[in-house]
Amino acid sequence: MTTSASERRLRLRGLYAVTPETGDPAVLLELVDRAIAGGARLVQYRAKRLAARERRLQAEALLALCRERGVPLIVNDDLALAVALGADGIHLGRGDGDPREARARLPGAILGVSCYGDVSLAVAAAESGADYVGIGSVFASATKPQAVRSDLATLGEARRRARVPVAAIGGITPANAAQAVAAGADMLAVISSLFDAPDVSAAARALSRPFETEADSHVRTQPAAL
Repeated sequence: MTTSASERRLRLRGLYAVTPETGDPAVLLELVDRAIAGGARLVQYRAKRLAARERRLQAEALLALCRERGVPLIVNDDLALAVALGADGIHLGRGDGDPREARARLPGAILGVSCYGDVSLAVAAAESGADYVGIGSVFASATKPQAVRSDLATLGEARRRARVPVAAIGGITPANAAQAVAAGADMLAVISSLFDAPDVSAAARALSRPFETEADSHVRTQPAAL
């Protein structure tokens, strides 16, 4: 059954675990399982260097794990893979395809679009069917050290103008996570400070902590469905 935009967007809050690069599927599954145990609410499968067959096998195993744990699996960049798997969603970056095509091919799936620090891109993405937009790099990023930085204020502005949930991306750690949430982030997309931590579950709990309070007004007022 196809879900509505409002139903999909209700799930878009909390720690958004973005997978690290590894050729070992057993290691990947263990890391993601620990992240979910610690509180990750969404998982994005991101694999830039693997061959197509390896990527497909990893994604299939990861989807099975996420379905078992009741957490959505979103595929990064690869629309064909997301469609083939029947994944819970697709995330598109710059040059990764038209959000309208992704929405047409995955009508009930979560659709996310990277908008960097450009609020006009966020508005356009929402108009094209995106369920959430990614804003960043909000802090210096070890994964993308050359990424253009985005002011924290852009998180709130994108949320107000695009009227969809916002994922803060880039350089997020337990020490600065609360700043991003207070600025307007509905989700925190994290790779390094989560999966490079000696205790992934503990890192996930620390990164999830800002979502345990409703002190910020934006938590109580969800974006309106388009």
